Amino acid sequence: MPINHSMWKVGDKPVALSQGRLVSEQKLEDMIVEDPRILSSEWMLIGRQEVTSFGGRIDLLAVAPDGSLVLIELKRDRTPREIVAQALDYACWVENLTPDKIAQIYQRFSNQGNLKEAFKQRFGTELDEETLNDSHQIIIAAAELDGASERIIGYLNARDIPVNAVFFQVFQHGNEQFLSRAWLIDPGETQVNVASGTKVKGEKEPWNGEYYVSFGDMTSRSWDDAKAYGYISAGGGSWYSQTLKLLSPGDRVWVKIPGTGYVGVARVLESVRPSSEFVVMTPEGERPAIDVLKHADRYRQSMNDPEKDEYFVRVGWLDAVKESKAFNEVGLFGNQNTVCQPTTPKWRHTVDRLKTCFPNWNG
Repeated sequence: MPINHSMWKVGDKPVALSQGRLVSEQKLEDMIVEDPRILSSEWMLIGRQEVTSFGGRIDLLAVAPDGSLVLIELKRDRTPREIVAQALDYACWVENLTPDKIAQIYQRFSNQGNLKEAFKQRFGTELDEETLNDSHQIIIAAAELDGASERIIGYLNARDIPVNAVFFQVFQHGNEQFLSRAWLIDPGETQVNVASGTKVKGEKEPWNGEYYVSFGDMTSRSWDDAKAYGYISAGGGSWYSQTLKLLSPGDRVWVKIPGTGYVGVARVLESVRPSSEFVVMTPEGERPAIDVLKHADRYRQSMNDPEKDEYFVRVGWLDAVKESKAFNEVGLFGNQNTVCQPTTPKWRHTVDRLKTCFPNWNG
């Protein structure tokens, strides 16, 4: 059934806010460009009304922290069949965009800005041209969402085609209007589809069953702690922590510190847990992780915010080395997603190389 929700003003006697309407979905697009957090706080807009080689115009184009692209189409007054077909048509064009073409799109959008510099400033990491646009997702943004759109988008996403819809509703209170946002599908699920091996360009092969883990942002987590207490973790935003849900007990993970190299291989012992529930074994016995770890103060500050909280997966290390002994060489796989299931031949090559460097990998 079509998405619909209501809003009340809080008080001893709650007052229901009446529903309003935006002047146009053009207004919605203008608002998103002015403040992209209306759509997502974890993407960076890089293009607007970009003309494709097929003759149409992409409403908005964004990039995620892993270099994957996000194609955003406003529903406007088109039918569900029209908007989804058009978005899929545009996606055929997006998947073939090269790094230089993407940089040109950003230059037009930002008045001659530099994509690499903007990416580093926005996400705190270097933009890897080799993995830029390895995958993408489609987002349908609408002021109203009908039942047919819901069914089509749900069907595609359930079959691992990363497409989602975000629905905006307007509420009126006196002369003021308020905008609410609701996702059709948890955006973390769509991201998992992107990260779980749906590689949309280049050579691919069946996933080899080995998980890649990025142990990133060393300013907010400690590899020494992770090695000593047996865990991997991610946080600071749902984009970073959601893919930890891919892991189940028994899975094998190969862990890389971005910019440094591979530091260990482990078996997953427990599914993901928030910081408030994770405990570690110390010489004094079990203690809450937020009382022991190097960055415990930071974790305590965010533990009541599910979006920003640090999340942990307990592992048993099969082989692990100090950060200074990390293994790195040209040609190894890398990705900014915390967890992914790579389907590129480079991942098979990487695992073969790592098995020679971490001899206890199957212990």
